[in-house]
Amino acid sequence: MKHLWHLEGEDFFRPLAPELKVAFEEVSTSHQYKKNDTIFFEGDAGNSCFYVEKGLLRIFKVSQSGKEPSYFIRRTGELFGVAEVLESLPRKANAQALTPLILREISRSALEKLLEEYPQFSRRVITELGKRIRYLGDQVESLMTCDVTVRMARLLFYLAQDEIADESDLDRKITIPISLTQHQLAAMTGSCQQTVSDVLGRFQKQGLLRLSRKRIELLDLRALSTLSES
Repeated sequence: MKHLWHLEGEDFFRPLAPELKVAFEEVSTSHQYKKNDTIFFEGDAGNSCFYVEKGLLRIFKVSQSGKEPSYFIRRTGELFGVAEVLESLPRKANAQALTPLILREISRSALEKLLEEYPQFSRRVITELGKRIRYLGDQVESLMTCDVTVRMARLLFYLAQDEIADESDLDRKITIPISLTQHQLAAMTGSCQQTVSDVLGRFQKQGLLRLSRKRIELLDLRALSTLSES
């Protein structure tokens, strides 16, 4: 399987020494959220960032027409909200729990202290911010060079990542663990609702997936993986 770095999910603390996670936990606060709870709103002060201990959340905006396009999904092991903290900026979007969620919140002052005291932690934050920039660059390139069929395959494969431990899992059926509307899928693929409906319908006819009550069951992950690498 081709190496698709932007589809991988790695715990932020995995490459770091264990004591760094302990230090982070000592100066952060644990919060639990129910599905659909709001973590923060666009315009809120960016005084802290978050580490996802368990669960999934979405980063989204609300348009003037009331639509809520989702731009990013954050999952277990990810650190998010760092840019606003480092730049002392208000939140540029909203964050909402897609599943029961456990977050650890760290204040700006505590984060800055960790960055000063632990060079390894600082390098890890820089690496993650660099990956986010690369991801956005890939998104722009994808919009310019890939059709929506490929973009949808990549998104579906990404949403299934938590259920894929190794390549052998590509041979089993996997249900995407969150419910997203076609409008949300359209926002995440730079498309429109009708096109998303057409692509999902075509995937279903090809035996790649099954649609039911806002749930998507992936039936042929190997084929989706191959398509996502196009």
